[in-house]
Amino acid sequence: MRLFSCDACGNTVHFDNGTCVACTRRLGYVSNPSRMTALEPWGAGWTSPAMGESFAFCANADVAACNWLLPAAQAGQLCPACRHNRTIPALNDDKTTEAFRRVVSAERHLFYSLLAWGLPIPDKAEDAEAGLAFDFLADEIGQNGGAVPVMTGHAEGVITLAIAESDDAAREARRVGLGEPYRTLLGHFRHEIGHYYWDRLVRDGGRLEEFRALFGDERQDYAEALERNYRSGPPAGWQNRFVSSYAACHPWEDFAETFAHYIHMVDALETAHNLGLVVSPQGASAGRLDLDVDFSPYRQQDFSALANAWTPLTIAINEINRSLGQLDFYPFILSEEILSKLEFVHTLIKAKGQQQRAEKPGS
Repeated sequence: MRLFSCDACGNTVHFDNGTCVACTRRLGYVSNPSRMTALEPWGAGWTSPAMGESFAFCANADVAACNWLLPAAQAGQLCPACRHNRTIPALNDDKTTEAFRRVVSAERHLFYSLLAWGLPIPDKAEDAEAGLAFDFLADEIGQNGGAVPVMTGHAEGVITLAIAESDDAAREARRVGLGEPYRTLLGHFRHEIGHYYWDRLVRDGGRLEEFRALFGDERQDYAEALERNYRSGPPAGWQNRFVSSYAACHPWEDFAETFAHYIHMVDALETAHNLGLVVSPQGASAGRLDLDVDFSPYRQQDFSALANAWTPLTIAINEINRSLGQLDFYPFILSEEILSKLEFVHTLIKAKGQQQRAEKPGS
C-alpha cells in the first residue's frame, strides 16, 4: 500500500484517512489516478484546489465511512468498490455498523490492488454472468435460539463474507480452533477474489492445462476433498508443495491461497518501497540478506525481482515481531514449487492487466 501526502500541506496521509491531522482539511481518495486530495466545500459537494476538479463522496460515505470520491456529476452514486456490494446487514445498532465499516474498509484495500493491476471488475449490473458481487451477512438466529453462522465463500461471481470476521476476538478464536497460522479480514477478501479470478483468468482464459500442471486436476470431487481435509488434515510434507495447509485440500483452494499470497507479497513490498526500507544485515559470508525495493511492485514485470525482495523483508519483520514477543508476521515458507505457482498467478495478472489497458486506453 502506498503512502500518500496531503496536496494542501504536504503532510503524510494514509489510505483510510478522512482528515489531514496537520491542516485539518477533509481528504478524499480518487481511484483514477490513485491519489489523496484535500477538499474545500463547493456548493452541495466538494472541490479539490490542487486537482482543479469538483467531486462528490461515495454514497456510502456516512454509513460505511467510505472516503472514495466520484466526479461531481456522479453525486449520489457508489464508488468503484462499494458498487459491488449486493447485500449488506441491517445497520440497526452500533456494533453491526462498526463491523460493517471494518469489512468495507478491508474491501477497499482489496480494490486498491485490483485497480492498480488494471484487472476487470465488472459488477452484476454490467455483466450478470461474469460480474462480481459481495454479500456481507450477519449470523442468524436458528429455531433453537442458537446462532447460525454465515459461511464465507464464492459461487458464480458472488463472494459471501460473514461480518463476524471483523471481530478480532472471534476471528482469533476461529484461527486457533482451525490451527491456522494466519487469518485476517483482508486475507479473506484476497482468498475469495482468487476463486473469482480462477473462473475469469484460468477457466475462461484458456489456461487450464497450465493450471493443472502446477496445481493438479480441479475436476476431483470438491466436497469429498474438503471432508477429507477436515477429517484427516493435510498430507505429510505439505509444506514443500503448498503455501498453507488449507491449500493442500483441493486445486481450487490451492489457487485461491496462492492468489491471496501473491497480493500479500506485492502490497507489502509496495509499502516497503514507499518507506524507502533497506535491509542489509552484516555477515555476507554467512548469507547476506539485502533488500532495497527500488522498483514499483505493482508494475514489476519480473517475478524474480519480487521473490528476491520478499525473503529478506519477511525475515526482518519476523525478527522484529519476535523481539516484541509477537507471533511471526510471516509464518510461511516458500519452496521452489510454491514460487512456481506464485509466478503463474503473476503472469495471469500481468497478461490480463495489459490486455485491459490495450482494450481501454487510459483505464
